[in-house]
Amino acid sequence: MKTPARILLVDDSLESLELLASQLEDKYDVSSAISLKEARVLMTTERFHIAFVDLVLPGENGLDLIKEISEEHPYTAVIAISGQASIETAVEAMKLGASDFIVKPVRNLELIQILVEKILQTQWLVAENRRLNAMIRKDLNTNLVIGNSAKVQSVIQKVKKIANLDTIALITGETGTGKSVFAELIHQNSNRRANKFVAVNCGSLTETLLESLLFGHKRGAFTDAHRDKMGYFQEANGGTLFLDEITETSLAFQVKLLKVLETGKFRAVGSDSDLSSDVRIVAATNKDIKKTVAEGTFREDLYYRLNVINLHIPPLRERKDDIKLFATAFAKEFCNKYGKTELKLSPGVLSLLLNHNWSGNIRELRNAIEHAVVLAENKVIQPDDLPENIAGSMGSSEGVLSFDEMNWAKAKDEFSRFYLHSLLSKTGGNILRAAAKAGITRENFYKKCTKLGIDWREYRKPSGAEDGE
Repeated sequence: MKTPARILLVDDSLESLELLASQLEDKYDVSSAISLKEARVLMTTERFHIAFVDLVLPGENGLDLIKEISEEHPYTAVIAISGQASIETAVEAMKLGASDFIVKPVRNLELIQILVEKILQTQWLVAENRRLNAMIRKDLNTNLVIGNSAKVQSVIQKVKKIANLDTIALITGETGTGKSVFAELIHQNSNRRANKFVAVNCGSLTETLLESLLFGHKRGAFTDAHRDKMGYFQEANGGTLFLDEITETSLAFQVKLLKVLETGKFRAVGSDSDLSSDVRIVAATNKDIKKTVAEGTFREDLYYRLNVINLHIPPLRERKDDIKLFATAFAKEFCNKYGKTELKLSPGVLSLLLNHNWSGNIRELRNAIEHAVVLAENKVIQPDDLPENIAGSMGSSEGVLSFDEMNWAKAKDEFSRFYLHSLLSKTGGNILRAAAKAGITRENFYKKCTKLGIDWREYRKPSGAEDGE
């Protein structure tokens, strides 16, 4: 039987405690405290999933407890509650780590259930990502972010099977999908990992330069050859040589590469004797390689020689389950790079990221998150922090949701959620302006947000309330 989630209620009002407890105790394990002291004692002996914290307690400040929970119990989500606190206090609570804010008296008890379920679902997804990553790292030696989606897991299973074998692998996929990451993953988990992993982009080099870099050259072989130079085949001896964009090479070069793959021997430019090297070859292309063979731009015999094991990396639009994982990892990376405190992704940002087409795949996503981290002024990345082509995609054809597999009720809710996110994004969380654009009352706008689990506060700037709020 599944253990119920544990919830802590901190409020000096017995009436409020009873009201909240009556709504939650049927489904969850609920504990109550009427002071910060009692709450601290409970938190030293129990691990809570969620804590409801009243901001105004006799002689005490609930903000102090929120700060402590954020620093000492980061796995506990906080919902701030108060009937007296100002907008500025609510904003401060959010800054200190509260995920939501409720005004007392609580008239809509269903809101409590919605908030709790939303938070628990998010916590479950985070835990599941950690569990899956731990499973990957248990079986594979990797510090690389590679994703948890079903399609990627299928590729990972292949990597596990071939990593310790010396078979040649051909990695296919669109530009920016992470082909080089999987090539490195193969190397890290092979019996060659103690030796070098050498990568070369064949598409960025002329035929002469590519031949010189791979096979090496002798002094005097050409004008600038002032000394003998070792090639990548020798440098990667005992390790792995990754040939990216292999379909960009010339037919003449392909003949020479095929000979190396078949005999294990090659000749440096300007040399009259053969050399040999023990390397594992991993090649990659962003093109339809069968089509290049049919067109006569890529040798069929070389294709069959390289395509012993094929790993196809799906585009990001086909693995949307990984978008949040990548975005979170990239945000952490760039926060460290630019010396910023860790930033969260607002629901509006996640909605934009999930509905963007990502023609540039993971590379485009990484650049977008770097852009957002650099521009972010708050602790939460907002839609305006993203590049314009993404921040504006809610109003473009790129941002249109796919409704073809939804029933009417779900499609209606998804469109409503999409529409409200768009309005909140464009108005910076100003409910008056958003409601006016929608042609409904402010109260009705609040109700719709609550029903769809949208927290409009995530769109607000921390400087205070807008006019009329």
